[in-house]
Amino acid sequence: MKYKLLVLDVDGTLLNTEKKISMRTQAALIKVQQMGVRVVLASGRPTYGLMPLVKTLELGNYGGFILSYNGGQIINAQNGELLFERRINPEMLPYIEKKARKNGFSLFTYNQERIITTSMDNEHILGEAELNNMELIKEEEFSIAVDFAPCKCMVVSDNEEALIDLEDHWRRRLNGALDVFRSEPYFLEVVPPAINKANTLGALLEILELNSEEVIAIGDGVCDVSMLQLAGLGVAMGNAPDSVKICADMITASNDEDGVAVAIEKAILAEIHPEDVPLDLLNQQARHALMGNLGIQYTYASENRIEATMPVDERTRQPFGILHGGATLALAETVAGMGSMILCQPDEFAVGMQVSGNHISSAHEGDTVRAVATIVHKGRSSHVWNVDVLTSTAKLVSSVRVVNSIFKKR
Repeated sequence: MKYKLLVLDVDGTLLNTEKKISMRTQAALIKVQQMGVRVVLASGRPTYGLMPLVKTLELGNYGGFILSYNGGQIINAQNGELLFERRINPEMLPYIEKKARKNGFSLFTYNQERIITTSMDNEHILGEAELNNMELIKEEEFSIAVDFAPCKCMVVSDNEEALIDLEDHWRRRLNGALDVFRSEPYFLEVVPPAINKANTLGALLEILELNSEEVIAIGDGVCDVSMLQLAGLGVAMGNAPDSVKICADMITASNDEDGVAVAIEKAILAEIHPEDVPLDLLNQQARHALMGNLGIQYTYASENRIEATMPVDERTRQPFGILHGGATLALAETVAGMGSMILCQPDEFAVGMQVSGNHISSAHEGDTVRAVATIVHKGRSSHVWNVDVLTSTAKLVSSVRVVNSIFKKR
């Protein structure tokens, strides 16, 4: 496939205004990962605050990545390995604290599952703690309490004009020692030099040996512009400001209108052909699921035909040594489910509704059976598959009828 990496901003992009992932977007992201495209969550949030989303989207099962702190870290979602990190020199913290206090600004940073702050009653800091499910710790002497190198510090104020003045002052004064930018009207972020989503994404591409033309990036904010411009396809959300949209190759719907799903369906899923389905990857990813536990392996996929094998062994046989009928039905549902997934339109998904089998002869322990699924009926609301299960000598073991219902993603 043309695209191998999908990079997503989180707030205002992946999440709707209720801070949730819609069912349509979640289904599209699971399917695109099943097709071999890796997903990266690129966010200003701390790594800890992204972990619930990583779990929901199953990034660990599909080799995804976390690009947190607006580029401060890259984490392998599969094993938690830290692949890249840049932190602020702790010697700069007294200077940052002094400037914040002089202007009457609040200040905070992140430390694992905690937020260390100079203010416990600032609504924006309270909101940040709630958003990321992090504990708030107040420290009067901020630069003394922060006895580590933080990934970033946040200066907070509702006086936007004063924040702009400090941003301009620091851009001139810091001279490459640190970078600063406003991610919200009330947030001024202080980060290590040259840290942004694009530069860190570039580091990830080097690790994965990919080029930028193999990347789709989707975002809605000014902080996302650099990564939209780096990607082979940069997609701006419908809720993005015009200054972001003008920098993108494509504009999708808003985050309350499943804009991420719309973009994925159009740019990736609509371009997938049966021969693109990564069978080896699907077999590997299913090793801990029912399919993997039964030893089922996909071996062939086309638009109207799916094949898979399953060993007759201690996992799939009856106590007296022949293939279990329940395992046979599981094999049939597995191949028919794959077939419907391929046949579904980008905005559709399949749900198994009925399976009925006629068991004709036996397969003995030590053999490997082969399931061949062919489409009998392809309707708007249902797919009907016939699945023949055969021994290694082509003897018919079972003939199974599987019905899958087809639904539109909402």
